[in-house]
Amino acid sequence: MARSRRAVSVWLFIICFMLLGMIALGGATRLTGSGLSIMEWAPISGILPPLSHAQWEHLFDIYKTIPQYKLQHEGFGLSGFQQIFWLEWIHRFWGRLTGIAFLLPLIYFAVTGQIRSRLLPGLIVIFFLGAMQGFVGWFMVASGFFPDSEHVATIRLVAHLTLALVLYAAILWVALTEWAPVPVAVPGAVGLRTLIRVVVTLTAVTIIAGGFTAGSRAGYVFNTFPLMDGHVVPPGYAHLTPFWLNWFQNLAAIQFDHRLLATCTAITALIAAVWGTSRRLLLPHGPRDAMLALGATVVVQYVLGVSTLVLRVPVDLATLHQVVAVLLLSAGMIALHSLRGARRYSLT
Repeated sequence: MARSRRAVSVWLFIICFMLLGMIALGGATRLTGSGLSIMEWAPISGILPPLSHAQWEHLFDIYKTIPQYKLQHEGFGLSGFQQIFWLEWIHRFWGRLTGIAFLLPLIYFAVTGQIRSRLLPGLIVIFFLGAMQGFVGWFMVASGFFPDSEHVATIRLVAHLTLALVLYAAILWVALTEWAPVPVAVPGAVGLRTLIRVVVTLTAVTIIAGGFTAGSRAGYVFNTFPLMDGHVVPPGYAHLTPFWLNWFQNLAAIQFDHRLLATCTAITALIAAVWGTSRRLLLPHGPRDAMLALGATVVVQYVLGVSTLVLRVPVDLATLHQVVAVLLLSAGMIALHSLRGARRYSLT
């Protein structure tokens, strides 16, 4: 049974890696304006790309009818269309491949009895949530076809991103548990475990806030740091009524909130990393290494975030920033998982 659990764990870790690739490709398609280049949702027939010049011309003619072409890409020719098309096609193809890589081993492990009976229903739910993610993705893309719409709707982009995070986090947690089902006793670490929970929550909320920043293109304004064009709180932060609309529609407020959440996440994660690696606590090697990884990852992510901002969102850097955000969430979850055996008492 132990060998079976390890096999299931390895499979789920591979799925996490594939989901990370999906998130990276999704960020790249958004940043390059590629996401609207495929204007139909064809889960089966869409597996094949255009195979003739006539098919390419047909798809390009359709693309010319949507607002993004007129507002952003008018006159860039068939070769330019092919560049953005291939990125979006790879994104969708990778999604289909991820679904297959999840479903076929799931059936095999279930039929051969290698998945615990209590775990199987949850994995089936995850598969259907993954299938629904494809629909949510198309629902997001379709919003870019509205009149005078150059980009997809921000709220739909955030919904797509949030569901991706939920799937990733759920699969990662199950993979970690199958790999190490028995918690290691960690005396005196209850407070640290609580702090890591805060870090994971803050990281997830910050990523979602980053989705609003990306979708609204709020990263292209106030490209200074640490002040926002000379102000701690940008002018016009609360100019919308009712007040809560500023969090979702006011570019100044959206960027400020993302900055604030990122800073709170970084500070909290660094406190946890210092606490977790202190000699007084005497953590075992596994949890201690997890704390070190958490601290290092949050520093890298914060530097990437600032660099992305001041350089006005270059595609490569912004994509890397999105990927490392998920790695930071992973580091927090690994640290939290390693502290499942936290106890109140200490050996010292």
